[in-house]
Amino acid sequence: MIPRLQMSNDAPTDLMSLSSRLSDAGFSGDSDFSAATRSVFATDNSIYQVQPSGILFPRSFGDLKVIAAVLSEPSFREMMLAPRGGGTGTNGQSLTSGIVIDCSRHMNRILEIDPVRRIARVQAGVVRDQLNRALKPHGLFFAPELSTSNRATIGGMISTDACGQGSCLYGKTSNHVLGLRVVLTDGSAWWSRPMDELELARAMARQDRIGDIHRTVEAIAREKRERIETVFPQLNRYMTGYDLAHVRRGDGRFDLNAILCGSEGTLAMIAEAELNLLPIPAHTALINIRYSDFNAALEDARSLTALKVASVETIDETVLGLARKDIAWTGIADFFPPEESDPANGINIAEMLADDESELEDKLATVTRAIEGGREAGRLGYTIARENADVEAIWTMRKRAVGLLGNVDSPVRPVAFVEDTAVPPENLAAYIREFRALLDEAGLSYGMFGHVDAGVLHVRPALDLTRDDHVPMVRRISDAVVALTRRHGGVLWGEHGKGVRSEYVPEFFGDLYPSLQDIKRAFDPDNRLNPGKIAAPLPMSDSTPAPLLKIDQVPLRGATDRVIGNEIRAAFDNAAYCNGNGACFDFDETSPMCPSYKASRDRRYSPKGRAMLMREWLRLLAEKNIDPRKEAARLRCGKTLASLPVRIFNSLDPRNRNDFSHEVREAMDTCLACKACAGQCPVKVSVPAFRSKFLELYYGRYLRPLKDPLVSAIEATLPWLIRIRPLYNLLAGSLIGQRLMRVIGLTALPVLPKKSLKTAVDDLGISAADPDVLATLSPAERARTVVFVPDAFTASFDPDVVVAAIMLARNMGLSPLIAASHVNGKALHVHGYLGRFEAAAKMTASYLQRLSDVGVALVGLDPSMTLIFRSEYKSVPAIAPNTAVLLPQEWLALNLERLPSKGVGALGKRFQLLPHCTERGTAPASLNQWRAIFHALGIELNVLHVGCCGMAGTFGHEVRNRMTSHQLYAMSWAPLVAAAPADTILMATGYSCRSQVSHIGKTKIPHPVQVIQRLFD
Repeated sequence: MIPRLQMSNDAPTDLMSLSSRLSDAGFSGDSDFSAATRSVFATDNSIYQVQPSGILFPRSFGDLKVIAAVLSEPSFREMMLAPRGGGTGTNGQSLTSGIVIDCSRHMNRILEIDPVRRIARVQAGVVRDQLNRALKPHGLFFAPELSTSNRATIGGMISTDACGQGSCLYGKTSNHVLGLRVVLTDGSAWWSRPMDELELARAMARQDRIGDIHRTVEAIAREKRERIETVFPQLNRYMTGYDLAHVRRGDGRFDLNAILCGSEGTLAMIAEAELNLLPIPAHTALINIRYSDFNAALEDARSLTALKVASVETIDETVLGLARKDIAWTGIADFFPPEESDPANGINIAEMLADDESELEDKLATVTRAIEGGREAGRLGYTIARENADVEAIWTMRKRAVGLLGNVDSPVRPVAFVEDTAVPPENLAAYIREFRALLDEAGLSYGMFGHVDAGVLHVRPALDLTRDDHVPMVRRISDAVVALTRRHGGVLWGEHGKGVRSEYVPEFFGDLYPSLQDIKRAFDPDNRLNPGKIAAPLPMSDSTPAPLLKIDQVPLRGATDRVIGNEIRAAFDNAAYCNGNGACFDFDETSPMCPSYKASRDRRYSPKGRAMLMREWLRLLAEKNIDPRKEAARLRCGKTLASLPVRIFNSLDPRNRNDFSHEVREAMDTCLACKACAGQCPVKVSVPAFRSKFLELYYGRYLRPLKDPLVSAIEATLPWLIRIRPLYNLLAGSLIGQRLMRVIGLTALPVLPKKSLKTAVDDLGISAADPDVLATLSPAERARTVVFVPDAFTASFDPDVVVAAIMLARNMGLSPLIAASHVNGKALHVHGYLGRFEAAAKMTASYLQRLSDVGVALVGLDPSMTLIFRSEYKSVPAIAPNTAVLLPQEWLALNLERLPSKGVGALGKRFQLLPHCTERGTAPASLNQWRAIFHALGIELNVLHVGCCGMAGTFGHEVRNRMTSHQLYAMSWAPLVAAAPADTILMATGYSCRSQVSHIGKTKIPHPVQVIQRLFD
């Protein structure tokens, strides 16, 4: 039995008084000082880990002023502040031991779009792709294209002066910032916009902090103009942040935003931004060129850039190999065909933009003529992507490259700390050769990709920072790369900001660094905003100035991982290997990952959040010398009833109220077990997998909710409930019965149909599949046999789907059978009954394996229940790995020639498919198979881009989850179901999805197998 776990509390003792004082002062946002939330906010996408004292989530500009005013009071003046956006920074920019100010939860409204002036005004927490989705109907977009664009906030982009692909054409975020509404630590507020001389004079005349700031910056920009021109490199990726080179714009206006953009929260809190917008290019195409080696790709990139393409992105063999294994590769594989004799070890993606098709074709012709010279440049071939969907799919793969570098099966993994260097593009190839030589000499593997047109290289050396011999490599490599970039006329931080790397700022800024200190003093004289980063203010007296952070003096994540140990880290499904990439923070409600985060906007309820909590939980166990694997083994050997008195005592004992395990369980309870993370997370963090292991151990110490035994036993009890169908339906359908179920914790229970599956198959003369009987059939007879493996839920509550599958198989000239009654075990696994799950899985797998060995096809009908045979079953010892239970579309795709002729019934109808989120997240290729099947029938199928329906198996049937379930349905499914025209046949593959539509939408939609069968009745 695991012990009670207590986190050490390093938070100031006056935090509760701060919360109370904020409330009294009119703060309307949220404050959270819990151990769980602080653990989640202790990491970003860097190698560092710093526990904050607490997190504040303001709702408005006014809340930011309240925060500043209260924290300026004597009781709280020692507290530091750090603004935080998406939390995906690679250099610890938003990590602090003080108070985090997170605007992403509530301050995420688009306040104004002016399509005539091409201006948008947004709050700091708006996500970049969220803004562009709203701008698309106006034919406009916000230009900087980031790999993290689906979760990067505008405030975060401004704070790091973010840029990415296409920066040579579109520039950096700062090039598109027209105005910033900021709040200073003393509560002063200011709209920073470019000023003419009269406006500047008025600002400088103010006798407050705003006036001091303008006087300080103006004097430095004027007096140090020549040194600024000399020190600041003439690069596309210049030294962003405190950017003295661009304070005076080309038109002579004074622009304080040049100082604020890229300042990483060290000067002010950003509340709102006015942004310049651009027209969406009318036509786009990509030329995807394959090379024999990465160096050839780099050398050729210079030639491509000279051809005036919009952008050039280069990817090396390491990242390319990882991409081929990734979920996103399915949609783009045709554009990167394998070279049998000479495989591609690097690619260039060249982007073409044009106002009309003729112009685009002319540009394509110019580039393709230039590259058709062939192998003398190391080129292996090229493809062209013209369709918008294909272009987006290829850029999606490129965006995932950062996260993919963490998807390896070893503690030695690529990590970020020298990953965004920039040099003049003409020096890039030589620079990279020296960079690679440096890493090769150190004996390190690595992955490389970058924006070669801008001279930016992304490199992540592979290290295991739990190892004593690897930790010093951070210093050794960083110092060497600083020297290397300076020798080639570049900078260390071309894209991802400075953060913890700020110790190198004085070296790059030289004798201008004291000017940066003056600017910091003017904005933040007490050094309370994100101290230690970019610039430390000059002391107001003779006291020693506050130091800048150093890369090897900030706590590393590896220190925690060392305590856990590699074996335990590996045993918990990549939870401890989450690199903070934040792909799970995707704002888009139509993307599968992560439903609970989308509904709550609570970082704890995301794969990253749960992974960080699990990691902290494992650390606390390790510190008590507890091996969770051994504890799980003991639980499975023990008697559940024998431990009941102890679990009752632990559940009632007030000393257990602050057990950290409770906070972890709260986050796990909100997981829908949809497994989108297992497929879509670049590092393949699988929350359902480690959640089950956690719940098994947690409920070995504490009592389970009343619903858990009922839900876990549902597959075994459904056959009995069918026998007493009228009584069950009375319970599920009557008001009294529903109230009783709510007491137990269950709701929205479906009723059983009048005709059971057993009766239906008996009427059809279908028998249960017996391996011994099948073995007596001839090979030809077995080849024509298909065994349907219906899950308990479809079989019990929606048997018409099984009947339709049987009838369809007969129409295809096949001999259908049905699998014998079995326990799939999904509910057992989801709720952490892993001992019972393994027993059920072994028995079911043994039966299915015997059928498979005979040579018959096995076909499941529900995606979630079928895909468990490929995932959770693989983790069970002694289960044969080659049992193949096909999804229905996989089976039909193998038998297209057997489908009946095209049906007249399809004429005049439109067909739309709502896929299950598990299917979409972990088997994306199967969705194209549905398209191919309907195409063979002469029907164009539209597979809708949709998120989670909110039911997710048993999740939506639990009272505690029902509100979230409704919210998720309303976010994604409800509009599509309601908007379906009368001539449209809407289908859904998941039983739980159809159940949700029936319960909330009051509409019954079929499984696609039913629709196909109906076409040929």
